[in-house]
Amino acid sequence: MYYSYKEWKTHCLKTGESFLVLSFPAVQKLNVDVETAVKDADIQAKVIEKIMECCPKQAAYIGLMDLSVEAQAFGMQVKFSKTEVPNVKGVIVKNMEDARNLQIPSVSENRTQVYVDAIRKVAKNHSDKPVFAGTIGPFSLAGRMLDVSEIMIQAIMQPELVHIVLEKASTFIESYILAFKEAGANGVIIAEPLAGLLSKEMVQTFSSNYLKKIIEKVQDDHFSVIYHNCGPSTVTSLKEIYDINAHGYHFGNAVDLEDVLSKTDTDTLVFGNVDPVMYFCDSEREKLDKKVKELYEKLGKYPNWLISSGCDIPSHAKWENIEQYFKSIEKWRR
Repeated sequence: MYYSYKEWKTHCLKTGESFLVLSFPAVQKLNVDVETAVKDADIQAKVIEKIMECCPKQAAYIGLMDLSVEAQAFGMQVKFSKTEVPNVKGVIVKNMEDARNLQIPSVSENRTQVYVDAIRKVAKNHSDKPVFAGTIGPFSLAGRMLDVSEIMIQAIMQPELVHIVLEKASTFIESYILAFKEAGANGVIIAEPLAGLLSKEMVQTFSSNYLKKIIEKVQDDHFSVIYHNCGPSTVTSLKEIYDINAHGYHFGNAVDLEDVLSKTDTDTLVFGNVDPVMYFCDSEREKLDKKVKELYEKLGKYPNWLISSGCDIPSHAKWENIEQYFKSIEKWRR
């Protein structure tokens, strides 16, 4: 479809449509399991189309947020589940030699082509709403290959090793995003949650510097990058995060979003941040309705804020809560 970020942004702010990170719950309506969905492009396309059918008030429709795909392309083992998103296993970079020998995969490696093909199918058949793909951020991908705890240590003790892995991770992510763009995606969400554990200086060095280069290559008025970070220290690194110049920023429910918005230029889109587990899976509709009301009362004064989930909605979320969420937006939005 024709897509202009400037026009989409104006539309979103005028209508108050949500940017809910929503895809996996559709497996319930399709009567398939998560493992089947993450391995089959046709099923993934149907998942996105089912969300389109059931949630017409979405600002954009989002592909499955599976952050194991890129790590598997690099050769990591993945544990699949019928009910949960896949998880990577083990470590593939243990020392400098491993880092130097790490091969950058092609976009067709393992399941990456499945995700590109799914977006291509949806983009070809639907022109009424933007379709966004999803990918992991470079530091979060490197953390999977090195191990989350180990990369924090090596960033201090042996930063050269970390940078070698980051260069290769970034090169692959850029190619992956360009493949989505060529397939017809209107944008991509880059999830960089591991950067939420870094100091602001380390965010700049190990995350933002790499993301900025990627965004300079892939983003234009017809293709948007939305940055996602659900880490608790995000607020202290806003300057470094905004330095990447993404079209929008999506923050998790561990973050005080009013603190974020009070420090953000009103021309910058900020999305968030209803707890995806507490309110979509574990609570009753009344509690979700109350939460939506509270967010609008607290954040509705910020013209650049769009309500969203704090992160991806789990596959076992209650559909009655998802439906209530959209009803509550209509009810409480001023």
